[in-house]
Amino acid sequence: MTTVFSTQSQGIGGTLKYRYSDFLVEEIQPNGKPCEIKRFFGDTGLDNATPIQAPEKPLDRAQSHLHCDLEKYNCDIPMALAHLSRFLHVSKKRVGYAGLKDKRAITCQRISLFDPDLKQLERFRSRMMDLRNFEWSDQRIEIGDLSGNRFTITIRNIDLGRDEIQNRINEFERQAETIGVANYFGEQRFGGIRQNTHLVGKLLLKGKLDEGILLYLTHLSEKESPELTEIRKKLAADHDFGFALKAFPQKYRFERAMLQHLHNNPNDYAGALQKLPKHLRYLFTHAWQSHLFNELLSKRMQSGIGLQPIPKDKIENGEIMHPLLGFDSILDEGKLGALEQEVLIENDFSLPEFKSTKIPEISSAGSHRQISVKPKNWKTLAIQDDEYFPGKQKATVSFELVKGTYATTVLNELMKN
Repeated sequence: MTTVFSTQSQGIGGTLKYRYSDFLVEEIQPNGKPCEIKRFFGDTGLDNATPIQAPEKPLDRAQSHLHCDLEKYNCDIPMALAHLSRFLHVSKKRVGYAGLKDKRAITCQRISLFDPDLKQLERFRSRMMDLRNFEWSDQRIEIGDLSGNRFTITIRNIDLGRDEIQNRINEFERQAETIGVANYFGEQRFGGIRQNTHLVGKLLLKGKLDEGILLYLTHLSEKESPELTEIRKKLAADHDFGFALKAFPQKYRFERAMLQHLHNNPNDYAGALQKLPKHLRYLFTHAWQSHLFNELLSKRMQSGIGLQPIPKDKIENGEIMHPLLGFDSILDEGKLGALEQEVLIENDFSLPEFKSTKIPEISSAGSHRQISVKPKNWKTLAIQDDEYFPGKQKATVSFELVKGTYATTVLNELMKN
């Protein structure tokens, strides 16, 4: 996809996520209160776990969900919940959360624990996780139970003078808060360093289970280790699932679960897919929808329409909406409909294919998503010499975004690399 920028400000360049502490994410609860990072701020606190003192269970049995802040360091939410649930000897299904957060970051969010063993919970210690601010509730925290996120980001390796950096940030802020930024899905949606989740989703929806599963297992990335690259290459060449099972590191638990199944049941690719958690199986579909959305939004920008409304645009609460295509979607009329048709043709896909006959659970009827996002409460906190890139500058900014939008999308517009 060719990303077309929606702001006209000059980019500042630079490097994102050089250190975990360069990317801080604090979830904003529905009541507007943020979950504040406290333990790992500035790469400190790895060995300073907060003693857990959970309140006693209330007499009201309806209040069976214990809410708390979960602060984590370089750890995604599936890994964090797997670690916590194993320690508590309970199913991961008993832990609720409102949204996924970046892995290569320090983040804080609310989670809920259903009727936990308090004595066992108080023994919990981790170098990558911290639990605090406990409160009993009669409600489980579900996906979407948040207002948004507050980000504090340090951009490094900027090859500009401080005054020029500040001027460019000021101009970007002015445009972003008035015109808005094209609301592309961020790279996290497409599978981290391998960026293949949407490609797997396309193959699964087309019923090509073997190709989809093998792509998931063998797709290469320059960012992976040479050893892992060679394992994936060999698996792609000879489909020796037994060898790959022994060779894959223990931390690749999803790949290993699928390889174990294929080693025991050769050619049962549907069964191998079932070894993944249900939310991850559907994530493949959502990633493919997200890819098509990004393609459509990019074409809208390339065509000169931009973020301004045109006839036949769908408007909700004052926001222009584009389709997240699905089997129930009806292509728009006029210019936008022509762009939608163009995206489908170029990606060799049709709307009925979103209804999977082989894996009904990954089917999607479709929905809509706003095409622009406006960061709120923007602050430039510091512009300083960069201690890791001599002769260069670093800039630290903070801002808030509504749920479902990506800080990396806003930062790409600011940096324009």
